Amino acid sequence: MKNGQANTAGVPTVEPKRVAIYTRKSTDKGLERDFNSLDAQREACEQYIKSQAHLGWKLTDTRYDDGGFTGANIDRPAFAKLLNDIDAGRVDVVVVYKVDRLSRSLLDFAKVMDRFNKAGAAFVSVTQNFSTADAMGRLTLNVLMSFAEFEREMISERTRDKIAGSRRRGKWTGGAVPIGYEAQDKKLVIIEHEAHVVRDIFERYLDRQSALEIAQHLNDTHQLTKQRVTSKGRVRAGRDWTKDAVLRILKNPVYAGLMPYGGDVFDGEHEAIIEPAIFHRVATYLKKHGAGRTGKPRSGEYLLTGRLFCVCGMAMTGKGTRKKKGGAKKYRYYQCVNKDKRGRRACESRPLPAGAIERFVVARIRDATADGNLADEVTRRMDRYFDQKRAALEEEQKTLPKQIAELSAEIKKLIDTIINVNESARRQIEARIDELGRAMGKHELRLVELERTLNGLDDLQSEGRWVSGALKTFDTVWDVMSPANRMRLIEAVVKKVIVNEPENEVTVMLNDLGALERDDEPADESAAEQQAPAPAAMEASP
Repeated sequence: MKNGQANTAGVPTVEPKRVAIYTRKSTDKGLERDFNSLDAQREACEQYIKSQAHLGWKLTDTRYDDGGFTGANIDRPAFAKLLNDIDAGRVDVVVVYKVDRLSRSLLDFAKVMDRFNKAGAAFVSVTQNFSTADAMGRLTLNVLMSFAEFEREMISERTRDKIAGSRRRGKWTGGAVPIGYEAQDKKLVIIEHEAHVVRDIFERYLDRQSALEIAQHLNDTHQLTKQRVTSKGRVRAGRDWTKDAVLRILKNPVYAGLMPYGGDVFDGEHEAIIEPAIFHRVATYLKKHGAGRTGKPRSGEYLLTGRLFCVCGMAMTGKGTRKKKGGAKKYRYYQCVNKDKRGRRACESRPLPAGAIERFVVARIRDATADGNLADEVTRRMDRYFDQKRAALEEEQKTLPKQIAELSAEIKKLIDTIINVNESARRQIEARIDELGRAMGKHELRLVELERTLNGLDDLQSEGRWVSGALKTFDTVWDVMSPANRMRLIEAVVKKVIVNEPENEVTVMLNDLGALERDDEPADESAAEQQAPAPAAMEASP
């Protein structure tokens, strides 16, 4: 019977409305209290719902409480549960204490409101006296959220402007304090026993122009980088020096008494450790030797990125150079990170020509896929794995709502009996209600996790089928693949490539692509491991 109709007795009736309360608190501070912020929000909402009983409003049993979650995004477990219940038609009205409990982002709020409208659900803020049940309420809500978003952006802009203004006046505005200084009363003050290390670095670079040699010298003399204390009071000990750490010192204008901001530098109010003339001379040398370049390899340019390792245990990264300045031909190679950062004494391996090692690995994959059996086996195993995984997740997903409902019903029953018992029994019942609430929260969180996992399975299975299809026709499709897709396939197929350059050996380990169905057992890498002499072309380094 619709709202406003009369029953057989002539008494007007209203259509019942299932009402859900959503509460949120940005931090988990104070949530352990018997009556916390979430409880206060809920109590206010409950009182409002009682006042709307004449409209058929009835509070649902399910709680939607997010403690310790920001309103800057909508990635919250209880909120996700609420949205799913709205989509499923289990909620007609959502009540909150204030609008910002739902979202602080205008974009997120607009998306949520659109989802509410499609499901036919209304939204009410009890302390701001409006709802989306009418057109004026919807207009007011949008205006309010617009101003809230505008205010947040203005606060951010004012903060950025304040930092920019302070930096232009040469003031220290926070961040990691560079070695040689410490922060006192928002000012940088020289620490002499660290400052002499900085001066030594600049003097040695002017003499030799080698950041790597400086790092080796500092390590040989047992000097470490700056010890730091985190905001939580944890001490981070100093580390061995690397070439990159030295270059960061040499390129930091703070040491010349300057304060950088937005690509410009301003006169700082702190004392310089290095004469400005020395800093500018070093900058000239750095530019001359290319140490200031920050260009990165193009995506797909180095196929074995993240998969190639030196026998010393460190990764080998892709690099490029040209024999002559301005030359058209670029020579690509891989170099051990250990040697690159700490010098020849840390690792004796020479650079590897990129083309030779990449062709060698591709040839191993070509051999493994030549008869087509690997691709067929991968397809069979992955499809079986995904079918079994999906069935298990869906079975668990079916049982959770019933368990949540049973817990909710038991909680409601206990709440109904708590009024008529003595203090001792009341405490026991309250403890049981808390226990049931925690159990219900875990089930709800698990339900959200299951939904996310099931949604992700389709993407994973699609990627698996792309890999198996590429392996099936590897010999013909590899040459016409884009660089990005080549890297995508290498990442899926190759587990690790270990190069023992001094012994001229390469070990290629392919992933056990069928191990998905045995994810409770360790994969047998030995079956996919191929060791062979390095290709002759690798003997020449760039």
